[in-house]
Amino acid sequence: MIVDASASTRRHGALSRAKGLLAQLFDDAYRQRARLAVLSATGREARWQWQGRKADAGLQPWLEGLGAGGGTPLRDALERSGQWLARRQRQKPGEEQWVLILTDGRLKDLPALQPLGCATLLVDIESGPVRLGRARQLAAALGAEYQALSD
Repeated sequence: MIVDASASTRRHGALSRAKGLLAQLFDDAYRQRARLAVLSATGREARWQWQGRKADAGLQPWLEGLGAGGGTPLRDALERSGQWLARRQRQKPGEEQWVLILTDGRLKDLPALQPLGCATLLVDIESGPVRLGRARQLAAALGAEYQALSD
């Protein structure tokens, strides 16, 4: 899971609404005893918050404290998650994997990207009266399914 928490996600409450979705996903993962990897993209670089561990109450404090700010190191997050997924697939070839990306897609430029090697869903959290629609382009570049948070 990649969470874009850049300054632009603060606009119009986009990150706040995304946090509601994350809370539900974390709760579902806990009930299913699923393993999660959570990477936040904020500031200058992406940071691992949770890596391949079963979901538990330890995710709640991080989620509650999650705020938006800084740049959008989404490219770094995508590269790190791709590397982690490749290692994980070698270590646990029978494990079902999928990636969820929460972003408003507000990047300075759309980098050349490769699919992440598993099912990927990009949830567009962009909100407000003026929408750039870059998240849809990002999803297409990644070969990901696209869905707007409002849907």
